[in-house]
Formats: sequence, structure tokens, C-alpha cells
Amino acid sequence: MLVDISPPLSPATAVFPGDTPLSRNVLMDTARGDHLTLSTLTNTVHIGSHADAESHYKPGGRPIDQHPIELYVGPCVVAPVRAERGKRFGIDAIDEKWLDAVEGLTTHGQPGRLLLATGTGGSPEVFPSDLAAPEPACIEALVGRGVRLLGVDTPSVDLADAKDLIGHAACARGGVSIIEGLVLDGVEPGIWELIALPLKLVGFDASPVRAVLRR
Repeated sequence: MLVDISPPLSPATAVFPGDTPLSRNVLMDTARGDHLTLSTLTNTVHIGSHADAESHYKPGGRPIDQHPIELYVGPCVVAPVRAERGKRFGIDAIDEKWLDAVEGLTTHGQPGRLLLATGTGGSPEVFPSDLAAPEPACIEALVGRGVRLLGVDTPSVDLADAKDLIGHAACARGGVSIIEGLVLDGVEPGIWELIALPLKLVGFDASPVRAVLRR
């Protein structure tokens, strides 16, 4: 069984205020009598469910084509978070059993993959100005438990109005790769297999992913 944890992408999909929304330019169309349909896609690479590259938030960081793809495929832990809208949360917002489960993955040679269900992502068509985000100390504690890939059900690991991006900076210090914009509503907490491969976009600061979970 596959569980799709990616939002649909369309011109209505919300992007960070000021970023480039999705648009489609249809160059040829069988509905108009053309022999095929051909489209051009324009949008930010930070749309919907997407993998951030280090180069997005770390000077000299790796672009997305240089991130190891094995990070984005394999066992992961989906964990609910006791989060308050518009606030940062600490490590105590995550039950210890889920942190132990992540450590269990690392003992079997897997990179620690953790997806946090904060419940503050909102509708894919409305940018959540009151999203919750982890405190830098929370991220540092997760690194200590073996987390190397952190996924969130919000468009950012920082608060919506943050300018200093201390959450991203904590991920950079800890060597943690980021997936943002996941849809985790209704997903049962526990251990799943994650499949969320970024495109091999040379030099880019992020890539959309079609993220799915499998038991």
C-alpha cells in the first residue's frame, strides 16, 4: 500500500509570498487539432513537497543534485508533534518512543529519517502564516538521536515570518537534509518506508518531490 503525502500542484498551489507560482503554457494541444500536446512548466523549485538543498540556506552548500539519493529512500519514522500554531517547539513536544524508533533505524545502518506531523501546514492553496517550527535546540537534539533527514508538514522548518532562518542553520550545522511541504494529515504514526526522490537539477537550491509512504 502506498500513501501519497504530496499535495497536488496547480496554479492555485500556495508558494512563499513573493516566490514564483506554478503556471503552464500549452504550446501544442491535441484538443486544438495538433498532433500532440506539449507544455512548458514554470514555478519555484520550493513548491509543494520539496527537498531543500544545502545551497538554499548555507553559503557554499551542496546543490540538490549533489545530495546523496539514499537519504530520500528507506525506513522513516512519522511522529506527531504537540505544536502550537505560530510558535517554535522543543524536543519535549515529540514522544520519546518516536525518538527511540529513529535511533533503532540507525542501529541497522540506516540514516535517521524523521517526518514531523505538526498539524499546522493548512491547505495547500493557502500559505500558513501561523505554521509551527522546531527550535534550533530541538534540531540539535534530533541530530544527537541520529536524524539525518527531517521532513515537516509545513512549507518551512522556520516560522513563516522568520528572517534569520535559525532552523535551517541548525540543520546545516548538524548535516540534516530537509523535506518541506509534506501532507501528513491522517497518516498513522510509526515506521514506514519513505520514497521521496528529488530531481537531479544541476546547481539548483531545491527540487519538488513526489513523496509517498509504504508499509
